[in-house]
Amino acid sequence: MNAILFVGHGSKDPEGNEEVRRFVASLDLSVSDTIIETCFLEFEQPDIGQGIETCVKKGATRVVLIPIILFPAGHAKLHIPAAIDEAREKYPDVTFTYGRPIGVHDRVLDILSARLEEAGIQLDSSPSDTAVLIVGRGSSDPDANSDLFKIARLFWERGQVKWVETAFMGVTSPLVDEGIERCVILGARHVVILPYFLFTGVLIKRMEKMVDAFQTRYPDHQFSLASYFGFHPTLKEIIKDRVNEALQDEVKMNCDNCQYRLEAMKDMDHHHHHHHHHGS
Repeated sequence: MNAILFVGHGSKDPEGNEEVRRFVASLDLSVSDTIIETCFLEFEQPDIGQGIETCVKKGATRVVLIPIILFPAGHAKLHIPAAIDEAREKYPDVTFTYGRPIGVHDRVLDILSARLEEAGIQLDSSPSDTAVLIVGRGSSDPDANSDLFKIARLFWERGQVKWVETAFMGVTSPLVDEGIERCVILGARHVVILPYFLFTGVLIKRMEKMVDAFQTRYPDHQFSLASYFGFHPTLKEIIKDRVNEALQDEVKMNCDNCQYRLEAMKDMDHHHHHHHHHGS
């Protein structure tokens, strides 16, 4: 029997974890006789090991792990594959398949456009003094950070707004303050902060407070906060695509067989910053 185990990031904010569970429950997967479970990487139970154990106890002979994660960074490249390695030893008769994170996906740009329009920006005629600041979580993985810049560039290429800038909530630069300052210096009168986040959590709530602070700091400018991805129908379609390709063994990239991963895992205990690249 197949099991699909969705892996959420996990948040210190219970509301964010509940959104992950509700999101999974809202997916119309059209798979019969399939166990569906949800687990988390950190801050919330069950963890991956517990999630796999539940699937096996319910009779799964194959567990398909689907990360509900934006970019392949440390979690997707190292932690989930390491948990799968442990599970393979523990359950030698069970097959494990690892799906892909969302990654740099063309349809994510549609979600960004929709969230901007909801924030009051008419994309077919956006004012020339409007800037969009795409804000991500920030990672110690340079690959993941560069992916956000790539998304921002692809979004700018659509020609819907004059300026599209990039910033992060932590870990790496430019931070949000620097991103806002850059937008203002470029000449933007209205800055729309567009969160590159799947669900609510501590950082989204912090962002809400930041908007008020920016409005006070720059009283002659307007600041808006768009919605995070949440339950957008296109996000559901992307995740369902990831499920289907994993079920059909058509995963086009995964770190499961990556020659660099085991060395990187050794390094993880000693260094916060790790460099882990895929061979061509």
